[in-house]
Amino acid sequence: MIKVQVIVFILLLTFTAYYAWEGYGRVIKNIKLGKAASFGGHRQQRWRNVLLIALGQKKMFKRWVPALLHSFIYLAFLFTQIEFIEIIFDGLLGKHRIFANALGPIYTLGISVIEFLSVLALFATVVFIIRRVILKLPRFHTKEMKGWPFKDALYILAGEILLVTAILMMNGADTLLQRLDPAHYPPTGHLPVSSMMAGLFMNGFDLAGLQLIERFGWWLHLLVICGFIVYLPISKHLHIFFAFPNVYFSKLSPRGQMDNMPEIMNEVKSMMGLTDESADGQLTEEIPTFGVKDVVDLSWKQILEAYTCTECGRCTSVCPAHLTGKALSPRKIMMDIRDRADEIGRNIKSGDKQFIKEPKPGDTAVRLNKNNYDDGKSLFDYISKEEIYACTTCQACVEACPVLINPMNIILSMRRYEILTESAGPKDWLPMFTSLENSGCVWQVSDSRTAWASRL
Repeated sequence: MIKVQVIVFILLLTFTAYYAWEGYGRVIKNIKLGKAASFGGHRQQRWRNVLLIALGQKKMFKRWVPALLHSFIYLAFLFTQIEFIEIIFDGLLGKHRIFANALGPIYTLGISVIEFLSVLALFATVVFIIRRVILKLPRFHTKEMKGWPFKDALYILAGEILLVTAILMMNGADTLLQRLDPAHYPPTGHLPVSSMMAGLFMNGFDLAGLQLIERFGWWLHLLVICGFIVYLPISKHLHIFFAFPNVYFSKLSPRGQMDNMPEIMNEVKSMMGLTDESADGQLTEEIPTFGVKDVVDLSWKQILEAYTCTECGRCTSVCPAHLTGKALSPRKIMMDIRDRADEIGRNIKSGDKQFIKEPKPGDTAVRLNKNNYDDGKSLFDYISKEEIYACTTCQACVEACPVLINPMNIILSMRRYEILTESAGPKDWLPMFTSLENSGCVWQVSDSRTAWASRL
């Protein structure tokens, strides 16, 4: 019987590893669709951010009630993996609680802490379900949260309930089995939570019934964790892993500082007669592309931000444009980028030649990749112009994000493409651009901008 369990256990781990490799590999490839990005040093500051913001969840506590509840689930998730490690060893070796005798009182303390945190996590999970389903907090019921995004959150919360149930069933039955069959069930010491649960719900079961409950809890624990590992690549809960690299690589320069565009800078220098004469021979007639049209124009860090988004809606809930009825939702911007990256990655993986940009007649050797990909769509098919021009660049969304995501930077990059590459934009803005280009002033005045100096 033990050998059969070991074989089933190994098969389950093998399937989990395979599908996890496929899922996470797909996400990594999608992130690599972006352009290269360089980051300065400041390692000490970056690691400090990781410890305080990604691990310590510092920014979450600006709203301390949900932050406290979230920390219950977060800590329970971290500590539960200790018991999961023991399950891995037990499953591979055909043993039972392999660490119990070796660790003694430390084992008892560790499992007791896990159970206590699990109960707190169960409480937090129920509260979160009530907030979403019964109280219907507005930020969980915006347009972009309809359908899958809303269900995704509930699936994870349901999985959390199953995991806590499995832990308490497994440990509760085990505490009673230690008295009935001490030869096969090593002592774990007194576990307050599971002992109480066993006394309330399991006292009437015989040896066979308790063994069934204990094994059911053990396998349920394993299945929930394996299911969670496989499910993560299609869930917003990737932030559990991606929050750490995203915070580490987040920009440390002032938030209002925009990236420089060398082409624009050189053009301005040329107009002002500041161009290096030795560089004249290097000028080309190729028209540069400014800003961002599609996912491949973003940096890999910006795509990583999209996959790091927790869909918590804090950015949208503080966005003044959104609060005044405008179409903009910073959360939707990040979700759209992730959806578009998924679409491009899926099409490239298919290798379908119809997505190759301007294929040569009869050429069958060209492989589809991000450089020759073209499906006739772009980010502007996901994100409307009304959304990107509604942004006031106040950076409220950047300040609110608990994992340092910057939706505003992407919005501005899409504006750059629309205005500089397409020579388009809101009709109310065009006179301003014309005036700025002609007289160096945003106001349409007849005098030169520096005319006032002549009167000094």
